[in-house]
Amino acid sequence: MNKEIREGIDHSIPIALGYFPVSFTFGLIATSSGLNPLLAFIISLTNFTSAGQFAGMKVILAGGTYIEMIITIFVINLRYMLMSLSISQKIKGFDLKDRLFTSFGMTDEIFAVSSIEKDEISNKYMQGIITLPYISWGLGTLLGGLISEILPIALKNAMGIALYGMFLAIIIPVAKKDFKVLGVIIIAIAISCAIYYIPIFEIIPDGWAIIISTIIASALGALIFPEVNSDE
Repeated sequence: MNKEIREGIDHSIPIALGYFPVSFTFGLIATSSGLNPLLAFIISLTNFTSAGQFAGMKVILAGGTYIEMIITIFVINLRYMLMSLSISQKIKGFDLKDRLFTSFGMTDEIFAVSSIEKDEISNKYMQGIITLPYISWGLGTLLGGLISEILPIALKNAMGIALYGMFLAIIIPVAKKDFKVLGVIIIAIAISCAIYYIPIFEIIPDGWAIIISTIIASALGALIFPEVNSDE
């Protein structure tokens, strides 16, 4: 095995171990919500994004349209474009095939680990650091989906609330550390509640409500809590 691929795999082991329980939960929730385990598995193989997949699952459960799904996933995953652009500046021997592979496999954790490398990194290193977490993500989803199939009906139905638990598990730790994140979350909740409870907004489908809340909260967050350059 190529030395740089092996190094990437070694660095990706903690990421892969962390991804497995999260993807397992996604497979469990997706199948409990009515999706086929194979379909949940395909979703993970073609998306490879935790927040995006859970948000997409919420759009599916809300009966959203394809357009709503596309916009939701695009907005949530937009940060990966910036990460890919940033990490591409450190990679040597980076042709179109490698760019496509890296951009698809870019996640928050993979970006964090690869970006702290002091020297230039190769496309082989990126292949190594992406492959194992990707396999773990897919297998975790498939196993969660298959286990969900054998759960008792009562427990299977109760798993629906786990989706909201996963969202809370994602946002609460970050909100506790950064008041700016907490502020954006509060804004998003306020907008979502306004859309849900104010009669004039009742014509807005649930899928679009998610998109509107996300975009407005993000925009207001950028205006109210601008990022200050530490060098200034």
